[in-house]
Amino acid sequence: MVSIIMAAYNAEKTIEQAINSVLNQTYTNFELLVVNDCSKDGTVESVKSIAATDGRVRLISNEKNSGVSYTRKHGLEEANGSWIAILDSDDAWAPEKLEKQIELQNRTNADLLFTGSTFMDSDGQLIDWYLHAPAEITYRQLLKQNVLSNSSALVRKELYAKFYAVGDGMHEDFAIWLSILKEGRKAYGVDEPLLIYRIAKSSKSGNKVKAAKMNWNTYRYIGLNPLSALYYECWYMVKGLLKYKNLK
Repeated sequence: MVSIIMAAYNAEKTIEQAINSVLNQTYTNFELLVVNDCSKDGTVESVKSIAATDGRVRLISNEKNSGVSYTRKHGLEEANGSWIAILDSDDAWAPEKLEKQIELQNRTNADLLFTGSTFMDSDGQLIDWYLHAPAEITYRQLLKQNVLSNSSALVRKELYAKFYAVGDGMHEDFAIWLSILKEGRKAYGVDEPLLIYRIAKSSKSGNKVKAAKMNWNTYRYIGLNPLSALYYECWYMVKGLLKYKNLK
């Protein structure tokens, strides 16, 4: 079974689309854990309404506002599946997302899988470009550009728990994937735009300067020395500029 963790904070405008994209999956052996981080809008009411009609949806609530990395960790602690998938409450999946990843896992015995991504703006309008997913990616390759979008990942639960990273001053998901691959594993990609990623300027990754600082902190967190971190930070900026050019 796949446990899908969705952290939610004041997400009433987008969460129904995100949840419905899960419920429309052609692969049906999953649970969806929506972890409410003390939202002040109608997020909880929306989730409760959907959960009342589908028992695979479970609402969990933090006792206090804790931030996204702690919120996902709460979901991990409640997860019953042997696989973990993450979906942000403002993103969405294509219906075949999980099915195609499970098929690839069966062929490769992969521990970590991801997909290509298409993009939408804050109003939900699709952008005519998508980020391709390489068939395989190694630790060194991933250091140069994080093509493993968090909301596209499918990962063995024991590895996700072992390398779970907490810290809003870095890209904690990037730190997890790098730590998993650092042991010599590869991540396997489905080169189809099965994730629909929403670009929101107010997000942690929406501010380019802040995102670069967080990327640097991620490199240092996983143990890169300053010189190596600077080398890969240069790669990050070049790749990021090319990606941003396509998304403009």
